[in-house]
Amino acid sequence: MIEFELTDKQNMLRETLASLGKDVIRPQTLAWDRQKAVDEQFLRTFYTMQSSLRGPDNPMEDFYEGKKKRDPSKPVQTNRTAVVGCEMLAWADASIMLSLPGPGLGGPPVRASGTSEQKERFFGIFKNMDDELRWGAYGLTEPGAGSDVASIRTSCKKDGDAYILNGRKCYITMGGRASWVVIFATVDPALGRAGQRAFVVEKGTPGFFVGKLEDKMGLRANETAELVLEDCRVPVANLLGGEEKYETKEGFMTAMKTFDATRPMVAAMAVGIGRAAYEYARDFVKENYMLSRPIPRYAAIVERLARMNRNLEAARILVWKSVAMADHHQPNAKEASMGKALAGQAAINACVEAIEICGAHGSLKTDHALLEKWFRDIKVYDIFEGTGQIQRIVISKRLLTDLKSF
Repeated sequence: MIEFELTDKQNMLRETLASLGKDVIRPQTLAWDRQKAVDEQFLRTFYTMQSSLRGPDNPMEDFYEGKKKRDPSKPVQTNRTAVVGCEMLAWADASIMLSLPGPGLGGPPVRASGTSEQKERFFGIFKNMDDELRWGAYGLTEPGAGSDVASIRTSCKKDGDAYILNGRKCYITMGGRASWVVIFATVDPALGRAGQRAFVVEKGTPGFFVGKLEDKMGLRANETAELVLEDCRVPVANLLGGEEKYETKEGFMTAMKTFDATRPMVAAMAVGIGRAAYEYARDFVKENYMLSRPIPRYAAIVERLARMNRNLEAARILVWKSVAMADHHQPNAKEASMGKALAGQAAINACVEAIEICGAHGSLKTDHALLEKWFRDIKVYDIFEGTGQIQRIVISKRLLTDLKSF
């Protein structure tokens, strides 16, 4: 069942982030975009504030093997709370959400497939970051393999008590700063999905280093790095889940489980950016047009605003459905892809419509700088975590076949 009412804690989170976004983040977002980095002091302050807001619905709590273990048969609000926060932070500045210290996109695969010892070891470094901010990352995409996960070519070869990794990963969020990265590799490309393995490669491991940092069109304040592995020796103990886990297609399924958890968050971020653009255009129209006058062009503008709003609302409902299923421990791959596919397109269309509604000045950095930035930021939300085309393939396969045959 989808709950449309937020809990008191979720409402408090939403209101807090709305106020922070309006009064603190947005006044700095253009400077961060030009500097290609979010101010580290802000990240430290935000981390301290985030720590004070932690409660039973905080997603971070599920990352640890702590004393308070939940009954897995009972639903929680973890994923719902996460998408509420993602939407609001993206509404303020999407680069913030992707730059926050913590496990990042590397968290879900460790949580889903790691052993108890691995979870304690790799998540333990984030329990206290008062002295030093730390990040985790997720390394799947390669120059020749992005949405086609089964085509990765980074190799791993067993050598005694370690695996030797060779390959190159690209477009890795916070990859340059990460204390560790979940790296996907294959023992043999000919085996396809069955040959894939997931490793946690730690910063400073010989043969593992950062290549170039990307100069991007959007999300410029968020770091995106190339990672290189050259005869990188990774201990067997860093193979997620242990060797017995890979007797079937477990490596590939680890990647898929990650997407089921992260696609709703990415979709929520898209909704946040789209909503920011919609609200900007709505307020622009209110200030510059007398909508009470019976002018056909005004009616057309109102219709465009209504279409933007209803498509974004529909996307949010799909996102909430996918996380409600996750919180009730139900498979949500199809719903996660539906939300991701709709949210990306709805938000892109909202940004395009907003620029057109605001007229010639809509694309100028001087007059409508935030709108121009949102337009640059939004395109990637139909690309990363699986392109819109891939989402439609995932949806169709799950409509027509059983998950096991995918």
